[in-house]
Amino acid sequence: MGSYLMYNPPMRPGRLLILVLLLRCGSASAQAPSKSINPTIQKIVEAVSEERIAASMRKLESFETRSTMSQHPDPNHGTEAARRWLLEEFRSYSPRLQVRLDSYKVKKQGVRIIRDVDVVNVVAVLPGRRDPERQFIISAHYDTMHLIRRPGASRENEDVEPPEIDGEKTAGSLTAPGVSDDASGIAAVLELARVLSRYEFDATLVFIAFDAEEQGLIGSNLYSAKARQEKQRIEAVLNNDIIGTEVAGDGRVENRRVRVFSEEPSDSPSRNLARYIKEIGERYVPAMTVDLIFRHDRFARGGDHTSFNLEGFPAVRFTSAAENYSQQHTATDTFAHAAPGYTTKVARINAASLASLALAPPPPDVTRISRSGLNSGRVVPNIGRGKTGYAALLRWKSEKPPPDLAGYAVVMRSTLAPYWEREIFVGNVQEHLIEGVSIDEMVFGVKAIDKDGHESLVSAYVATVPVKRPVETY
Repeated sequence: MGSYLMYNPPMRPGRLLILVLLLRCGSASAQAPSKSINPTIQKIVEAVSEERIAASMRKLESFETRSTMSQHPDPNHGTEAARRWLLEEFRSYSPRLQVRLDSYKVKKQGVRIIRDVDVVNVVAVLPGRRDPERQFIISAHYDTMHLIRRPGASRENEDVEPPEIDGEKTAGSLTAPGVSDDASGIAAVLELARVLSRYEFDATLVFIAFDAEEQGLIGSNLYSAKARQEKQRIEAVLNNDIIGTEVAGDGRVENRRVRVFSEEPSDSPSRNLARYIKEIGERYVPAMTVDLIFRHDRFARGGDHTSFNLEGFPAVRFTSAAENYSQQHTATDTFAHAAPGYTTKVARINAASLASLALAPPPPDVTRISRSGLNSGRVVPNIGRGKTGYAALLRWKSEKPPPDLAGYAVVMRSTLAPYWEREIFVGNVQEHLIEGVSIDEMVFGVKAIDKDGHESLVSAYVATVPVKRPVETY
């Protein structure tokens, strides 16, 4: 068992923390590895090139349209040409990258899939050296769309329809450069594939350019559903969609902030992934602020991370803090209106987060099977009140702890706090007791840390909803 610790959270105005403010704080006996800058990760971050990102954005613009529905006779234009370029670009970075096309045949449906069509994702895999089954994905979508608003409609509510010429729907026939949405995200994915493929990581990195996002997240829906069916172990998805602008439509400039959206509830794996990105991203790219937006996406909008959320995988979305709605899904979403320097800073946050995750040990399992009570037979958090009934007894396990594991850290916060407020390194143990604290009023989690200081994602002790059982009557 870990050391006993009394907990004293910091005073925060407006917080109802009367009970825990009465406690005194002790110190853990184990020594935590340093949280200093890792030179390898710093080198990776610095290698991300603005020049190359800008060149990729310009190249993707040159295809004129990358609409899934486009059928361009010119071999240098249209979605098929863009797809061939992406495939060869990934292949040029490293022989260690396993590059492939992930193809699906999709039937005509709705107003956006106006004919049977092939939906083709471009995938590049960098296998992990020690735990290749663990996967971390960075993604964006390469398809584009040009939509025409109905009279009186606003861009914000996306009240739009495919254009018609002489009564025929011509989705995919108009110019749709899509530089911010989403050549910017694709440029970041390509650049990280180039830089990260020079290194070896414990876990597998997967770089994906999704197709048919604009048609209803189709490429990512099909990919994530297959991943769930195959029981793939996807620990995190970092989706980049619209990270190419720093001037909003109202003239507001935001070039030092990026928004990261994550799904509810407050302690979902996606939300803890977002917290991880903020901590690591701001550590390695201090010129940027990672603003966590605690909702799954913008109002009435969607992105490819949602497909993974719906399949139960942790996934978040990176988006510019200054969107220009009037240019999205139009012919004016061009490189002239983009900010490759801003895209580069966001890409560096992705690089730091992705490298840190892939070098870290796997997160611990904080669940157990309940043997009694209303939750009998269900998976529940492995947390209790200790012998006194007024403590937090935390237990966890790890199926394959790495040989360089230093130990575990317990984190905690008030239920009202957005971020973890207190961290205790408890050593290489599998349970820890904190006296004098109510498990009903605090949120607890635990993470694994190796001897080089690489930290896993936090596994939170999430309260479960009891099962309502039928009552027999006579």
